[in-house]
Amino acid sequence: MSELTLKAGVRKQTMAQAVEELERLGYVERRAHPNDKRSRLVFLTERGTKIRPLAMATGEGVERSWAQRLGEGELEALRAGLQALLGKVHGGEGAC
Repeated sequence: MSELTLKAGVRKQTMAQAVEELERLGYVERRAHPNDKRSRLVFLTERGTKIRPLAMATGEGVERSWAQRLGEGELEALRAGLQALLGKVHGGEGAC
């Protein structure tokens, strides 16, 4: 969960709520960490694995749509700006 929280750049509570909802819907499951009894690992279920290609295709479709509207250069600038913002947030210069 901590690693997911860092990668997503959200608060622990926000990630916990998202994982709980995904678990309730049957897309993920939490299991005990084999080396750290305090930690829980998150895994895709069979249902989650099946939906992954659709989720990836949807994300790619959104990017294509944005590229058509903005142009490749502006989309890359947007991506770079968001990456810079994430870097500052993770560097302690901001809060999520």
